[in-house]
Amino acid sequence: MTDLPTLTEATLWAILNEELEDDVVNRLVCHHLGYRYEDASGQWDCSNVVEPLREKFPEPPNFIESRPATVQLTRSIPKPNKQLLKTYLGFKGYTIDQLVPRLTRRATMTSWLLSHMQLQGLLKDDASPV
Repeated sequence: MTDLPTLTEATLWAILNEELEDDVVNRLVCHHLGYRYEDASGQWDCSNVVEPLREKFPEPPNFIESRPATVQLTRSIPKPNKQLLKTYLGFKGYTIDQLVPRLTRRATMTSWLLSHMQLQGLLKDDASPV
């Protein structure tokens, strides 16, 4: 999973604004979840992926296409981090005409990445937007 964008505020906004291709967004989330492809065995190593994602998805799921995978991703976001899209990024959400599964799943993926950044200590002062 090479050639992935750096996990930054600009990357998060690029996901929300559809400036990154779906495949890149999926690979980025899967990479940060801990999925690694082993060339030697030709198989995915998911030993660093949290449960129940690891159990339900032994290979990286396509979060854009899979509602069950997106539901599991949402459940893996710690409760204190669930509102970071609003409170940290200032994301106002999509308009009614934009509420389609593809975009809402991109928002979920962005929310998970933002939570991951928070847990890794990669966010600036969490009381104020980036």
